[in-house]
Amino acid sequence: MRNLALILTYLGTAYHGWQVQKRDVTVGETLERAAAAVVGHPVKMTGCGRTDAGVHAKRYVANFRTTSAIPVDRLPYALNTHLPEDIVVTEAREVHEGFNAIGSCVRKEYTYLIYNSRIRDPFYVNRAWFYPKHLDEAVMQRAADQFVGTHDFAAVRSVGTETRTTVRTVYYYDVSRDGDLISLRVCADGFLYNMARAMAGTVVYCAEGKLAPEDIGPLLARGDRTAAGPTVPPGGLYMTHLWYDDGKAVFHV
Repeated sequence: MRNLALILTYLGTAYHGWQVQKRDVTVGETLERAAAAVVGHPVKMTGCGRTDAGVHAKRYVANFRTTSAIPVDRLPYALNTHLPEDIVVTEAREVHEGFNAIGSCVRKEYTYLIYNSRIRDPFYVNRAWFYPKHLDEAVMQRAADQFVGTHDFAAVRSVGTETRTTVRTVYYYDVSRDGDLISLRVCADGFLYNMARAMAGTVVYCAEGKLAPEDIGPLLARGDRTAAGPTVPPGGLYMTHLWYDDGKAVFHV
């Protein structure tokens, strides 16, 4: 039995997130069906994270086990013939038996895009959050800096998936502007349910003057979700980078 890791990219607009569900079409289910058609037996995919409905991934890792002898260099081509155009497998690797796409992942990066212009751009619909009021990226960066470090992030998560702890470490949170497009790039050892989107909403709150950047530290200490910013729309969020290091499989994508 081989353990294979897939590196893929997808647009999440048409899907109800990654996780296989009974009634909704998901990325995980779609990939499982494609893989089963290629290897000739049922497949169970393990994904690197439970992305929300409408969220995208420029980089995503999943692994599955198979008795098929198909070469890894041919596997992406075979899978892509069975996948819709908005999901593409770019690479496959044979990994050790204990490798797990979520358990072996030590860091993740998400990027949130805001289209900050008075006039909407149709090419960014479901690809970035349209925000017509001008945002000061310098204020946004001051706010983002407050999240860096090890904190209890209960104030910026939605009630949903159970977790043993709400403490996470954020390694960096960088805000940049390229014309009308603002990028919020955050890396952490893990993310709570809707955490990246609530952090983005809180950073925007600071740019609006509804919070001061210096309010974020005390807000996190109180764990007060009602005091933080809103959970911004999913279409602007992308999983953009992943780091793996379980002592045997060491790579980043």
